[in-house]
Amino acid sequence: MAFLSPGDLEAAIRGVGAERYHIRHPFHHLLHGGGLSRGQIQAWALNRYYYQASIPAKDATLMARLPTAGERREWRRRIEDHDGDGTGAGGIERWLKLAEGVGLERAMVESTAHILPATRFAVDAYVAYVRERPLLEAVASSLTEIFSPAIIAERVSGMLANYDWIGPDTLAYFTPRLAQAPQDSGWALAYVKTHADTPEKQQAVLAALRFKCDVLWCQLDGLYHAYIAPGMIPPGAFVPQVGA
Repeated sequence: MAFLSPGDLEAAIRGVGAERYHIRHPFHHLLHGGGLSRGQIQAWALNRYYYQASIPAKDATLMARLPTAGERREWRRRIEDHDGDGTGAGGIERWLKLAEGVGLERAMVESTAHILPATRFAVDAYVAYVRERPLLEAVASSLTEIFSPAIIAERVSGMLANYDWIGPDTLAYFTPRLAQAPQDSGWALAYVKTHADTPEKQQAVLAALRFKCDVLWCQLDGLYHAYIAPGMIPPGAFVPQVGA
């Protein structure tokens, strides 16, 4: 097991994303290519909310483990990005606006009562991973943000082009993320390149990123299985209205 230079470690990280990031998933291709019904998009928005709403809790557990005030301030910004800072809407509120924009009731979305079991298991596993794994691996699991601007660009342009009932206001969640994600991932990447100072730690970083890619992929697997093919919606999960 060879020790990688910082540049080679970054290249390996980007290689994981090129292979495993959910921009390659068939459900994403259908979403941005105009291949989904209104009801299927509603199912995506509903289930994705559980992930969005869990991110600040995940980040709070990680922030508490950072040893310096400067590092905690850096990570706290992520929590404010999602929860808001009291002066403007954060990412969770913007996602609720997205959900309302595609025709869902806010209270139903916030309850998370009708999400897929696959969504709940995957997201809860991610929160537990960040809470329980070594700090370096917890930070490394966030590095999927390196790849998010590309998927956001595809998603927004594709949805606006292919669904005439979706407008820019509905997709306003994504605009701040185009600036926030590179800032967050830049700090996390620098942290990982500094602290992964043995071959074993470098391999743990790559394993953490693969795990996070699996979490995102599993969420789309659940949506595809329930709402595309074979169309097996689990008991208690959201059922789109006929014709939606």
